[in-house]
Amino acid sequence: MSNPVLVDVTRGNIIESRHTGAISIMDESGSSVFSIGNVQQRVFPRSAIKALQAIPLVESGAAEALDFDDAELALACASHNGESVHVNTARVMLMKAGLSEEDLMCGSHWPRHLDDSIELAKTDSSPCPLHNNCSGKHAGFLGLAKVVGVPTANYIDYDHPIQQEIRNILEDLTGAKLSQEQAGIDGCSIPTYAIELDKLAFAFAKFGTGENMAQERGQACETLYEACVNEPYMVAGKERFCTSIMDIFQGRVFVKVGAEGVFCASLPELGYGIALKCDDGTTRGAEVMMATVLKKLLQLNKSEYKQLMPWATQPLKNRRAIHVGDITASEGLLAELKSK
Repeated sequence: MSNPVLVDVTRGNIIESRHTGAISIMDESGSSVFSIGNVQQRVFPRSAIKALQAIPLVESGAAEALDFDDAELALACASHNGESVHVNTARVMLMKAGLSEEDLMCGSHWPRHLDDSIELAKTDSSPCPLHNNCSGKHAGFLGLAKVVGVPTANYIDYDHPIQQEIRNILEDLTGAKLSQEQAGIDGCSIPTYAIELDKLAFAFAKFGTGENMAQERGQACETLYEACVNEPYMVAGKERFCTSIMDIFQGRVFVKVGAEGVFCASLPELGYGIALKCDDGTTRGAEVMMATVLKKLLQLNKSEYKQLMPWATQPLKNRRAIHVGDITASEGLLAELKSK
C-alpha cells in the first residue's frame, strides 16, 4: 500500500515537492478516530516515545527518591538542543544519583544551534555526552538503575533490566509484541522497536488519560505529562516545534518528535492519541502534518490559531529572506480531515 501525499511544497504557484505519509488518531478505548495511509505498517518511533520510556523512572518511585523536579522529569522525556540549561540539568540529575557524565553511554554531539556550539568552542571545549539530545533520558535510566539496585554498567543493552522493563511497558501500552526481531539500535545506542502507528496512537491516548492501565502506571503517566507541559523548554528548546506547541496550548497538548519524520501526541481533553510518519523522514513535512491535525481537532482561540498557523503553513524563504513558497497540507489531507 502506497501512502498518499499529505504535504505539498510550493515555489510560486507550482508544487515543487511532495511528502507522503500516514497518520493515525486513536481514542483511549482503542477505537480509530481517523486514519490515512498505512497505519498498520511498523515504524521506528525513535525519540517520539521518550515519555513512555520514562514511565518506570516515576512508577518505581525512583524519581521521588532522587527528588527530580518537573524540569528534570521533562528532560528525561526530551530531545533537547544541548543548550546550557539542558546540559546543566542533566548534570544535576546524575549528581543526585551519585553519578557523572562518565556513566552516560549515549555518545556526544555538538549542540543543535550554532550559537551554543560557538559558546562551547570559545572555552576550547568539545561536546560531551551531556550535550547529547538524549542525555536527560539516559540520566533517568541511570538514576532508575541506581535506586532499584541494578547495575548502571551497560544499561543500554537489550537484556539489561532497565531495557527489559521499558520493553514490558511498551508492550502494555501499545499492545504490540516486541522482540529482537522488531528491534534496532537507536542513535543513542538503546534498543528501539518497530511498532504500528495505530498502536502508538493508542498508547499516547492512554498516556494522556491514564485509562486502560494500572492505577500506578496511570499516575506515572500523569506526572510525566504535567512535567512536560509545565516545562516545555526542557523537552526541546528554542525554535523547536515541541516546545512551541506545548507553549501555545498550555497543558492541552503533549507532543514529541522522533527521528525520521515521526511525531506522537496526546490530547487528554478529547481522549485522543496521535502518531504519524512522514515517509521520507523530513521533519518539515511531519511538523506540517501534526500542526494540521491539531488545527482540525482542537477548538482554537484567536491567540492559539495565530501562533499555530506558522507551523501549519511554513513559509519558504531564499537567501535574501524573500518569501518564495510554502510547506503546507495537501488538498487530499485537508479533504480527508474535513470529511471526518
